[in-house]
Amino acid sequence: MLRITELKLPLNHTEAQLEQAICQRLGISDNQLVTYTVFRRGHDARKKNDILLVYTLDIETADEDAVLTRFKDDAHISVTPDTSYRFVAQAPAKITNRPIVIGTGPCGLFAGLILAQMGFRPIILERGKAVRERTKDTFGLWRKRVFNPESNVQFGEGGAGTFSDGKLYTQIKDPNHYGRKVLTEFVKAGAPEEILHVSKPHIGTFRLVTMVEQMRATIESLGGEIRFESRVDTIAIDNNQVRAVVLANGETLVCDHVVLAVGHSARDTFKMLYDQGVYIEAKPFSVGFRIEHPQSLIDNCRYGSNAGNPLLGAADYKLVHHCKNGRSVYSFCMCPGGTVVAATSEAGHVVTNGMSQYSRNERNANSGIVVGITPEDYPGHPLAGIDFQRQLEARAFKLGGETYDAPGQLVGDFIAQRPSKAFGTVQPSYTPGVHLGDLSTALPDYAIEAIREALPAFDKKIKGFAMADAVLTGVETRTSSPIRIKRNSQYQSINTKGLYPAGEGAGYAGGILSAAVDGIKVAEAVALDIVGKTPS
Repeated sequence: MLRITELKLPLNHTEAQLEQAICQRLGISDNQLVTYTVFRRGHDARKKNDILLVYTLDIETADEDAVLTRFKDDAHISVTPDTSYRFVAQAPAKITNRPIVIGTGPCGLFAGLILAQMGFRPIILERGKAVRERTKDTFGLWRKRVFNPESNVQFGEGGAGTFSDGKLYTQIKDPNHYGRKVLTEFVKAGAPEEILHVSKPHIGTFRLVTMVEQMRATIESLGGEIRFESRVDTIAIDNNQVRAVVLANGETLVCDHVVLAVGHSARDTFKMLYDQGVYIEAKPFSVGFRIEHPQSLIDNCRYGSNAGNPLLGAADYKLVHHCKNGRSVYSFCMCPGGTVVAATSEAGHVVTNGMSQYSRNERNANSGIVVGITPEDYPGHPLAGIDFQRQLEARAFKLGGETYDAPGQLVGDFIAQRPSKAFGTVQPSYTPGVHLGDLSTALPDYAIEAIREALPAFDKKIKGFAMADAVLTGVETRTSSPIRIKRNSQYQSINTKGLYPAGEGAGYAGGILSAAVDGIKVAEAVALDIVGKTPS
């Protein structure tokens, strides 16, 4: 088949117009077009009242060789690449020590799934609960201020991505098309088929719950084992080689291969590894606030008269500003038609995040407005970034009234440097609640200064972004892991054989899709090591 990229048509075109455009682009007659499928569909909204749909299409024609010869110098016409997934190994008949995966977020789930599909019968350990029980515990904090440190937005089946927008797009390089494998498995587990072709696919929390359960069932049907409420307290290491994992209940599981897919909030696990000598280094991350606007404002600014078109859905944005003080401020994890959620994993702390359902039809848009920081901002040992996060989260808890309410401030008041006393037209979505006041002490001075400068700059790009009644809610600290557990070309820790740091927590992913892809890569490395092969 042939692939055409960057084929643009008006927003409200017909199927016949699409077929006509294909034929014109390839220089063929109608009867030479055998069939076509949409591989990707996005949109170009730079002219908001003249929005175009942008297609990548796979096409079968009567004479493909002739078309390829005619367009041999055209970068937008080529042979359709093979995106099918092929397993790199098959488990031997007997495995002395089954591989262990720690964590059931996107990375751990896909590492476990791939290992199970290759016959390695992995044991997957999760400190939190199964996804439906975990959802009840999470709602317990949101609705009743009852916090469970082992079952919350960060810990439990599905990982932090379960309570998010469910975004399934990434900017990672993916020459082996692992992302396609991820999307295909999600569709098998119940995701809408449209995620295979829309340019910015998303799923939403409620659908993710049922998908995670289906993936668990698939892993178990292939001989894998998933254990909940099984926190790993120690990874036994002897002579720089993993020998076993020890659970909180005292049980020891002998193993030679451990996939560490614990997410960015497993602070106790990071300390345990650091204390045992596993090489860890500090890395940059970002901190800031969540900002909420009426979704209608974002839709109208981005899409103009086309706002509300079902092909476009709720509008998103991506913003960045380079400040006079040398800092960069950018929007992070933008959630159209979503809510701001309580996302702490430690008692006495307040952390915010954003999530959306599949429909994205809530009243507000929200995103993180965050400032990039580096290890130079929190000097010390490799875990100093965790201490830095904790200080900000504990401060937010105090500013919010020590009830798990989050501290908040209206944008107009924040810019004018005065406390907020009452909400305006924008009602915050964060539960348990938002305690209005002054956010100027919630972050370091350089971050406050940078965000105050960035908001009016963003208003020039999206008119109304700095509206006085928009709401800032603090604090956003879990943008990415503050550490990296460095690994070699075989995906193992550089000083601990058999330990495979993976996903967002280890510093190798940022989001559902990239974490899942990293899980696949690490699972392949484990499988090849078990069967005695070297990754290519």
